[in-house]
Amino acid sequence: MPHNPDQARLDRCFARLERDLPGWAARPLSWLRRPDGRWLRIPVALLLIAGGCLWFLPVLGFWMLPLGIALLAFEIRPLQKPVCRLIIWGERKWRRWRRKHQAG
Repeated sequence: MPHNPDQARLDRCFARLERDLPGWAARPLSWLRRPDGRWLRIPVALLLIAGGCLWFLPVLGFWMLPLGIALLAFEIRPLQKPVCRLIIWGERKWRRWRRKHQAG
């Protein structure tokens, strides 16, 4: 059970994100979000952040940096509110873009 309102909101944001992702991406994210996934969530988040900083190398990309920070938000309380706001902003932009391109 989440310990604070920001963590509960972050959990809801990730649940919506998981629902919209394809199964191959949603399953690992769901597993990493579980409370007992902490032992793997922190190293994965740090590796994603490091990979994001090496965006210029093949296979690695800048996309890894925000994903790593988002995973760390489960452990670092001050990151929870901004990460959740960023997810909500991204969802709105994505829906607006899809509506615009599906209508035309």
